[in-house]
Amino acid sequence: MDQITRPPAGPAYELRVGEPALEGAGVWLVIPCYKVRDHILKVIARTPPWVEGIVCVDDACPDGSGDFIEAQTRDPRVRVLRLPQNQGVGGATMAGYAEAARLGGRILVKVDGDDQMDLAYLPQLVAPILLGEADYAKANRFTSISHLQSMPRVRIFGNAGLSFLAKLSTGYWTSFDPTNGFTAIEASVARLVTQKRVAKRFFFETDLLYHLGTLRAVVRDVPIPARYGDEVSNLSVRSVVAPFALRHLQNFVRRVLGQYFVRDFNVATLELIFGAAFLAFGALYALHWIAVREPGQAASAGVVMAAALPVIIGVQLLLQAMNFDVVNVPTRPIHPYLRTLERIEAAAHAEAEAAADAGPRSA
Repeated sequence: MDQITRPPAGPAYELRVGEPALEGAGVWLVIPCYKVRDHILKVIARTPPWVEGIVCVDDACPDGSGDFIEAQTRDPRVRVLRLPQNQGVGGATMAGYAEAARLGGRILVKVDGDDQMDLAYLPQLVAPILLGEADYAKANRFTSISHLQSMPRVRIFGNAGLSFLAKLSTGYWTSFDPTNGFTAIEASVARLVTQKRVAKRFFFETDLLYHLGTLRAVVRDVPIPARYGDEVSNLSVRSVVAPFALRHLQNFVRRVLGQYFVRDFNVATLELIFGAAFLAFGALYALHWIAVREPGQAASAGVVMAAALPVIIGVQLLLQAMNFDVVNVPTRPIHPYLRTLERIEAAAHAEAEAAADAGPRSA
């Protein structure tokens, strides 16, 4: 895996390998900027020449990141977008998506401004979208032990735990490392998710996966190693444990209800209904018997079976529902369909304008 994902050494890689394949692909970077003055110029300088535009979103930064970028960089690709109020990483990214798509971007790559993300891996990140195999691609640092060597141990265990919770709440069972912010999204898909109520703070990446799941978008993990420097994280682990757990639970309930009771009704729906019913009956029957039994009274074989058998059947049905959910991960990208709709709407709009112009002339 390492041999496949590691870029060749040397600065010529981006020009000789990346440029011919990606020139004109419409790749734009979206960089949320908040207290990143010490690193943002490095990120811009390391951006490959085939990237068509860079949207730097000044998220009401107290350090004046937007003014600093405009004063210090001469890269003509850079556009500074200023937000009047701090929106968090999610709000800044969504605003950057909208701006980059408006300016003509077709593949939008979100990059943090703290220089933790190696832009030499940009070709690998955008390739699944460029090939029409995915709507959203994200870096995954957990595909190889060697990729985790620079990651602090606390982050390894924390991200692993969050990954399992994210599988439940988003439905993307084949995806890992959900909090990784090195991502790429197709522009037409980005236009849809910007209309949704995606979390604006540190839960943004995981919540975005949930909303992509409601669209049945295809998500692809790309093996990219972790890289850390002297940057200081704005995330406090203790302060987000409870909110993250609550949001995961909310998204899980909303996803199950929406996917198996509102938008569809299938065998997993029946397994969920009967599995929950059998499990609840067996548990309540056992608790009721314990509450009303005489002191020292032993349970008969019939009582044990009346409580245990429904529990066993219920657990098996719920496991079958989970298995259905695992294999129900989206596999067909939606952006070709969305692009076709956009072309049809654009053609219809052009015809309507032409007809409107022809009307006064004929009169």
